[in-house]
Amino acid sequence: MKKRIWELDALRGLCILGMVVVHFIYDLVELYGLIQWEYPPLFSFVQNWGGVLFLLISGICVTLGSRCIRRGLLVFACGLVVSGVTYGMYRFGFSGESIIIYFGVLHCLGACMLLWPVFRRLPHWALALLGIILVAVGFYFDDLPGMGFPWLMPLGLPWEGFSSSDYFPLLPYFGFFLLGSALGKSVYRNKESLLPKVNTQNLLIRCLLWCGKQSLWIYMLHQPILSGIFFLITLS
Repeated sequence: MKKRIWELDALRGLCILGMVVVHFIYDLVELYGLIQWEYPPLFSFVQNWGGVLFLLISGICVTLGSRCIRRGLLVFACGLVVSGVTYGMYRFGFSGESIIIYFGVLHCLGACMLLWPVFRRLPHWALALLGIILVAVGFYFDDLPGMGFPWLMPLGLPWEGFSSSDYFPLLPYFGFFLLGSALGKSVYRNKESLLPKVNTQNLLIRCLLWCGKQSLWIYMLHQPILSGIFFLITLS
């Protein structure tokens, strides 16, 4: 992307900050049990739909730039690192088996980017239609019992008793990614900001822009930092 579209970076930054807050509260209440707190509706909304918004934004952005294969490989590799770390936390007794991330948001986003070249030539209406179908199929899969085939887990058909602290199967989430790409090919077809007159030097916007541009590394680093802080608190 030769010229970044500020509102997309800002929205991505808002999503990543919301995710950090959700993980902070989850660690505080569930993982380390330092406080007891009933989650407010806003928390549940961000927890359930923040990832959807992130994938919609990523779908828009993939239509505006290039190098989606290289970027997809990097993001998927980061997802594998997260899987390894969470598996290590389980094996060394720092948490229960449910902490293991088998196919989280980074795995899903990386896979979506790698799949994008197959669909990139479709018109925006076809992408939107396909996205809606995949989302519907994904929600249908949600109601099915566990499968006996673990390799179907990335598609949204996990095994019986499956549990993970972060699970973003391709169905329905690749559908949301394609819906975002449909927006990218229509609403952002000129590859220009829809809000060009906004003062992007505002301190809050600049903070969101920075977070949006560094979202991958914020995701990778925030949980080890939070875990280190909470671990030190439990020792005191």
